[in-house]
Amino acid sequence: MASRFNALKADAAWQKVWDERKTFAADDLSTKPRSYVLEMFPYPSGRIHMGHVRNYTMGDVLARFRRMKGMEVLHPMGWDAFGMPAENAAMEKGVHPGNWTRANIATMKAQLKRLGFALDWTRELATCEPAYYGHEQALFLDLFAAGLVYRKESAVNWDPVDMTVLANEQVIDGRGWRSGALVERRKLSQWFLKITDFADELVDGLGALEHWPDKVKLMQENWIGRSQGLQFEFNLTAPLPLAGGGRGRA
Repeated sequence: MASRFNALKADAAWQKVWDERKTFAADDLSTKPRSYVLEMFPYPSGRIHMGHVRNYTMGDVLARFRRMKGMEVLHPMGWDAFGMPAENAAMEKGVHPGNWTRANIATMKAQLKRLGFALDWTRELATCEPAYYGHEQALFLDLFAAGLVYRKESAVNWDPVDMTVLANEQVIDGRGWRSGALVERRKLSQWFLKITDFADELVDGLGALEHWPDKVKLMQENWIGRSQGLQFEFNLTAPLPLAGGGRGRA
């Protein structure tokens, strides 16, 4: 009688083979049709949860399907590792945010690898590393030189505990989603990208998107926020004089 299939042993064996052969590494010189599959990068909190499993399983299925169809698939992984959450967690634990973040990345990477996703780990990146954010800074300077970045004062949602600006979606019943503090409205000098210069092009391009749900295209159109103004004229005539020279009677 055949022994019972040992999934844990089989998974580990095949994942070792995939790593050694670089099975999922995209070949830049390939002549196959190219496909790019990208899910949202996870925040390195230190542990993978079922939301991650669901999200990356869907991307994994798509990447493997396209590879089986004969395409050269780039399916990378990275870490959304810059900003206030890492600093707050580090202050709470009394550790350096860099050490805390990199340790979490190592833990979560090992967890994702055990799941056997078809990821190209040779393209791994973390947004907190200079090798990544240096390109962001260079892009910002290019946009500034092209007149597509400007600075002005604008009202923001200010969390007095986290000492940071919150998006509208991060304010729940008037309080910060993470700290629970009452959110204040403040005016701050901020940098803005002139995406309005491309509003017409973006909205018009939505009509060319195939297989996109109408509700998603409508959401994008509302987010872009193009609005048409209205010009109008009134024909005015001088009012008729009141009887008696304009004086009323008692």
